[in-house]
Amino acid sequence: MTILLRAIFAAILLFSSLHQAGADEAELRTIIAKFASVKKFTDTQSVINELAQSADAAAVPALKALADGELNILKSDGTVVITRKEGDGFVYSDPLSGETLGTAGKSDFRKVKIKNSIRRSIGGLLSSLTLGSTDPTVRLQAAEALFSKADPDALAQLDAAIADETSGDVRERMLQARAATVLAGDNDPEAKLQAIAVVSGRGDRKALAVLNAFAANENAELVAARQAAIDRVNDALASWQAVQNIWYGLSLGSVLLLAAIGLAITFGVMGVINMAHGEMVMLGAYTTFVVQEIIRTGYPGMFDYSLAIALPLAFLVAGAVGFALERGLIRHLYGRPLETLLATWGVSLILQQAVRSIFGPTNREVGNPSWMSGAYEVGGLVITANRLWIVVFCLVVFVTLLFVLKRTRFGLQMRAVTQNRAMASSMGIRTPMVDALTFALGSGIAGIAGVALSQIDNVSPNLGQGYIIDSFMVVVFGGVGNLWGTLVGAFTLGVANKFLEPYAGAVLAKILMLVFIILFIQRRPRGLFALRGRAVET
Repeated sequence: MTILLRAIFAAILLFSSLHQAGADEAELRTIIAKFASVKKFTDTQSVINELAQSADAAAVPALKALADGELNILKSDGTVVITRKEGDGFVYSDPLSGETLGTAGKSDFRKVKIKNSIRRSIGGLLSSLTLGSTDPTVRLQAAEALFSKADPDALAQLDAAIADETSGDVRERMLQARAATVLAGDNDPEAKLQAIAVVSGRGDRKALAVLNAFAANENAELVAARQAAIDRVNDALASWQAVQNIWYGLSLGSVLLLAAIGLAITFGVMGVINMAHGEMVMLGAYTTFVVQEIIRTGYPGMFDYSLAIALPLAFLVAGAVGFALERGLIRHLYGRPLETLLATWGVSLILQQAVRSIFGPTNREVGNPSWMSGAYEVGGLVITANRLWIVVFCLVVFVTLLFVLKRTRFGLQMRAVTQNRAMASSMGIRTPMVDALTFALGSGIAGIAGVALSQIDNVSPNLGQGYIIDSFMVVVFGGVGNLWGTLVGAFTLGVANKFLEPYAGAVLAKILMLVFIILFIQRRPRGLFALRGRAVET
């Protein structure tokens, strides 16, 4: 008997809840139907206000459609529908259920017209209604929107949403949005003092904007609390800006390292002033472009693997060009640095013009794979995915090159030729072939640097010219022929440059860095880490 009574009671509750839900939907439909009879913008705003009072998230699709100009009236029977263009006509659907009702032509509809002020009010209302979404990401976005555009009328909805929220991160954002709403409304000073503390604890530029917009109304305690909060936020922003500059410097340093690490071999180890090094970087970037074009047209599903395919191909293309350059030209000019400089400069012009003739003079599009898109936020630090992967990639290239030089037979032969060419030759090492392979290795590394640079820079015939001077600066500053010096030099110059740019500007910062290196070389001609070898001794 008890079980039977419980079942009856549960059935009554279920019927009651279903009946209430049906009533709520019917009430919402009645409000939405009023859009069919609006004559003026004030009438439209009145209907929107009624939807706001309903606090029902089911109205979100209709409001979004209204803001996007897709809420229409079916002329035949006055039904309010959401339209979507499809082919030559329009598909229209129910504004609550989303059920497709049919198709019709443009002349069969009358649009519900709005203006910018109404569109802005819809934006605030959408933020309030989406606080009840089942998707935590949507709720987080709604809380962020309410924080930036605090609406005192949304306080009750925020309180209800906070009480029901289960995600800690979303709840924290909602509390911050509530604090901003309290500051925007007519609340008692004690509540505003607590709100100031919550907003300042966020410590970002949005918090600073909220605090600056808050008027303390001559209340001495609120004025002091507001100013103290602004000072705390400014201090926090200054600290995060310093961290951000360090990251930008490391990011720039990784780019410089990629561009210079091949030059550290050809110039540092072999003593060859290769003015065509930048064009090896350019060839790697264009190899990436060609690979992506083939994938786009024939195998679009493999686009995320395009860089993995382009890396070995860029190494081979640039390495082959470097090998041919050493065998055909540079080997005749060893010990004649001025002639080497002029000859390789001429080669760089030839390579640039060849690329212009094949691919055209304009920039070519190279896309980011999905795993290199987006950004990560750590407190006030923003790290873009492509820059992060380039930093990781340059360190992998550096470690791999160290392994080749220190743990392989070819690396042993290269070091032997560098340190004592005559003795290496007398021990049976084919020094001309070692020279050619060393130059090819440096050029190949420049090619894979071009793959990375294609993700953050314009791919054009002039791509390499933007890095050749910086590459020489890094190699000379770090120590000719020393890879560890190249690493330290690249990151040191990158970080220093980014700290100078806010005060001196990009151009003057680079000039100051050049002056610094000139003065530094006067005191330490061999750079940070001196290396004995053929290039140094001659």
